[in-house]
Amino acid sequence: MADARLTQDVWLEQAPELVAECAEEWELDLGQPYEPGAAGYAIRADRDDGTPAVLKLIYPHRESEHEADALALLGGNGAVRLLARDDARSAMLLERCEPGTALAESGGEAALDVLVELLPKHWVKAGDPFHTLEDEASWWIDYLPEQWEQSGRAIERRLVDAAVDALRSLSTSQGEQVLLNQDLHGDNVLAAGREPWLVIDPKPLVGEREFAVASIVRSSELGHGKRAALYRLDRLTSELGLDRERARGWTIGQAMAWAFEDSYSAEHLDLVRWLLEDAE
Repeated sequence: MADARLTQDVWLEQAPELVAECAEEWELDLGQPYEPGAAGYAIRADRDDGTPAVLKLIYPHRESEHEADALALLGGNGAVRLLARDDARSAMLLERCEPGTALAESGGEAALDVLVELLPKHWVKAGDPFHTLEDEASWWIDYLPEQWEQSGRAIERRLVDAAVDALRSLSTSQGEQVLLNQDLHGDNVLAAGREPWLVIDPKPLVGEREFAVASIVRSSELGHGKRAALYRLDRLTSELGLDRERARGWTIGQAMAWAFEDSYSAEHLDLVRWLLEDAE
């Protein structure tokens, strides 16, 4: 887990030194960095045999704590391959996706076609060291009322209560436990050569399959509106044989949990309201 004093800004100041150390360790020829993301720092690199790769440093956070373990477990099946790892530096050397176009650019319908095919590839049996969905839900149940108070009660309390109720009900009544990715969306799937599309940046959990659609339903880059969001929920649950009501509840819970500290807060809150209206 991250040192609470290690803010992202402080961590980014350390990134160039970590990059240099990893480049020496793995004998890399470094190229241009990618745009910095919320969860890490990535830079293009070539291995000593000319193989194109990506050197990624992960900002220490519980959601991305076991990203390397998830990629290792998937073994390149629908996700980028893990070529090397340095856990002490929270660093990974990854397969590079070329051309690397984000799936979101394909449009909502085409993106759903791909995601419906990708999701089952990742539903493999998993256990330690991954965090469980039940534990994550328990953390959210405590976190949400606290954040609501700290926000100055900035939103309707009914949204928080609905999320907490859903999380309490769902977390202890789950089905088969498989590997999940709580941040799978159209910008975290890239066009590649080895397979047409590969997932990057998994934030793994172990839990029931119904939770897996939550991050896609809340993916505003695939279309932001009540009709578009409910269509994603309907299509994903129908084609993947999932319980729609459980998937709706998980989406409410996770969208609220991410709404207080996310640049897409307004979109997440819209989604929760739409999903609650859907049950009326």
